[in-house]
Amino acid sequence: MVAERQVAKKDNKKQTPPQKKVKREKKQEKPVTRELTINIHKRIHKVGIKKRAPRAVKEIKKFAQKLMGTEDVRVDQGLNKFMWSKGIRNVPYRVRVQLSKKPVEDEDSEHQFYTVVTHVPVLGSYKGLLTKTIEE
Repeated sequence: MVAERQVAKKDNKKQTPPQKKVKREKKQEKPVTRELTINIHKRIHKVGIKKRAPRAVKEIKKFAQKLMGTEDVRVDQGLNKFMWSKGIRNVPYRVRVQLSKKPVEDEDSEHQFYTVVTHVPVLGSYKGLLTKTIEE
């Protein structure tokens, strides 16, 4: 009797049809420039005081790599100086940057694009600043 109940319970379940696999087309990559604000403070939380500025630069590179989809990320000298302007441990909380995706000139390079990260000076507050996309 118990076996009959278990069989009845198994038969009542609805079977879903197999899902079709959808092939997604890759977006055509093209040069693009974005201007945005990066919150450094949350990315270097709980980092030792003698490693904060170097970690901040690494986190900016990691952020640019993820956002722009390029392995090769180059940080501008002005941005590096801004990150180190208050010393190794008192890193600015936020930074406004411009990310420019550019094609690589070398034919023998394994990557098609690289990203240049430059500093954009902000006068006053970072509040209300939104991401701007500039198509080239």
